[in-house]
Amino acid sequence: MRQREDNNKSVKYLSNSNFDELWGLTVNTVGHQNIEAHKPYPTQNHPNSYLFSTEKGRILDEYQFLYVARGEGSFVSKSCKEIKIRTGNLFFLFPNEWHNFSPNEETGWEEYWIGFKGADIDRLCENGFFNKSKPVFNIGYNNTIIELFDQAIKATNERETGLQQMLAGLVKYMLGIIYSINKQSFFDEQTLPVKIEEAKKIMKDNFHLNISPADIADRLCLSYSHFRKIFKEYTGYAPKQYIMELKINKSKELLTTTNMYLKEISHSAGFENVEYFCSLFKKNVGISPAAYRNKTKE
Repeated sequence: MRQREDNNKSVKYLSNSNFDELWGLTVNTVGHQNIEAHKPYPTQNHPNSYLFSTEKGRILDEYQFLYVARGEGSFVSKSCKEIKIRTGNLFFLFPNEWHNFSPNEETGWEEYWIGFKGADIDRLCENGFFNKSKPVFNIGYNNTIIELFDQAIKATNERETGLQQMLAGLVKYMLGIIYSINKQSFFDEQTLPVKIEEAKKIMKDNFHLNISPADIADRLCLSYSHFRKIFKEYTGYAPKQYIMELKINKSKELLTTTNMYLKEISHSAGFENVEYFCSLFKKNVGISPAAYRNKTKE
């Protein structure tokens, strides 16, 4: 492990083994530095693979995210046009993606960063949780994130057994915080959480009456396409799927707690007919309603 520290700078570079890589994520570098106004940037004394010029930019073979705790600057990448960076912004660097960034000469900035790679982060990006076209997140001045960076730097100083695994846990925790804050800010800005909760209540109160997602969108004064999109983003379910879950859960309750006939349960849960109910129940649960009743009674 290489490192350099002074009053304004703490930079760590780490090695990992093939065994560490089996954990799913390994950390290559973590650091913190204060860049004062009118000081050169980037600083030197980094390994060649991390050096870059603000005139030419750089390409890395790992993921990094860099958090600006103070100051202002700019960021640009192959997939993202130039963006002004402010205090509380965090930006992602992706492997094999050209990028460039720097603090404003008049303000400087305070930066924290961590670099990592592995199958876990590859999978998150492949599934759309983080992507190259939207690499900048506004998480505000966040004490929890700063404490986690400090904890990572401290851990590299102490070099305890299982260091890579512990650092991987910190990175995953930070990724979760970043994603959650960014997701919530989107809905807060759009004042959508209230709309979504109202939609869920309408569904809960009316699912047995075969209310349609289009009817719910009308009640909320939203277009159906917009309502469907935001409902799925917020809950993870399309509106029709959510209503079906309510129907299935109600039928499970009746199968378990009553002796009602399947036809009666089908009607009470809002299915069109008993044949349709039995077919969809088996498709969603894996067994027939009668088998589910016998299993729960046992």
